[in-house]
Amino acid sequence: MVVTISLVILFGAALAALLKFKTLGFGSAFVAVMFGFYLASSGAAEPVHKLTTAVVDAVRDL
Repeated sequence: MVVTISLVILFGAALAALLKFKTLGFGSAFVAVMFGFYLASSGAAEPVHKLTTAVVDAVRDL
């Protein structure tokens, strides 16, 4: 669990830096996929899923 959370933070920071500097390529795609993979296996997966569902429901009800 500790390793998963630290990898989420590491890949999240790397993804934020890549987005800030507008760097595109295979490395960016790999970082984004790895961030998503580790985020999905962390404790943050359920709140992210609930937030996404709430946003989709809100947009659909507009």
